[in-house]
Amino acid sequence: MSLLSFRKTKDTADPGANPALEAFLQDYSIEVMPRTAEKVDDFRDLLPAGTRVYIAHIEGTPIDDMVATAARLAADGYNVMPHFPARIIADQTTLADWIARYQGEAGVDQALLLAGGVAQPHGDFHSSMQLLETGLFDKAGFKRLHVAGHPEGNKDIDKDGSDKNVMEALHWKQRFSETTDADMAIATQFAFEADPIIAWADALRDAGITIPIHIGIAGPAKLQTLIKFAIACGVGPSLKVLQKRAMDVSKLLLPYEPTEVLTALAAHKAAKPDFNVSHVHFFPLGGIKTNANWAIANGGNAAIPANQN
Repeated sequence: MSLLSFRKTKDTADPGANPALEAFLQDYSIEVMPRTAEKVDDFRDLLPAGTRVYIAHIEGTPIDDMVATAARLAADGYNVMPHFPARIIADQTTLADWIARYQGEAGVDQALLLAGGVAQPHGDFHSSMQLLETGLFDKAGFKRLHVAGHPEGNKDIDKDGSDKNVMEALHWKQRFSETTDADMAIATQFAFEADPIIAWADALRDAGITIPIHIGIAGPAKLQTLIKFAIACGVGPSLKVLQKRAMDVSKLLLPYEPTEVLTALAAHKAAKPDFNVSHVHFFPLGGIKTNANWAIANGGNAAIPANQN
């Protein structure tokens, strides 16, 4: 019996269920890469139909592999959102070709636009704003466009440790969101503490940035794995949460689970429904199956109704 069918056939409530957490996990999304997707025999045993699945485009991944993964996931009933990393896209002709292939071969009509983790651009683009300025996504009729967010800042963009450039970019994207027909959201880097996430989200709203936030959360994984990814991805202040855990011998060998951070965020959302974090986006650093198991056990149902932000 698949995990999904198990969830659907439960006829009694979980006595340990947390209603606020279950509500917060509704319509979560998850990220895969072509090479990790190849290891999954059937996503339908792991993720409910309608789950939004981001496909990360890492430097060196052939576009053929990206499109093939998108087509497979779309055929299985998922909402596919490939990454478009500006710094690895050579020029506008290449961008137009990628859009056309995703649409023609996989029926894709949504995308995450980001600068990408490459220091030097491979071609004409260095930011997601430049991709948006081409007008190619609007012209192609993309219904949803997500952009990147960084709750703990981004030292690649603001080398002085401030958030000046990041905020200027978000203000630009806010203005763009008011002129496009596509629904927009901010999909963030992962973090491990609720309070800084809440403070960051509130600061965006106070600054007039009202694009809904899909908060990035690291899925269950070995502690050593998380620390490695956190350092590589530039996760800053909340890294101390992992380091503190690593110093606790009783927890060192136990896998990390995002229960604490998500429970706190869910409680805040329940208390303040206008909190502008609208969805959870999982980075399955400990594996897709492990993450899917955790989401199902905690009441997550990823099926996305129409017109959801």
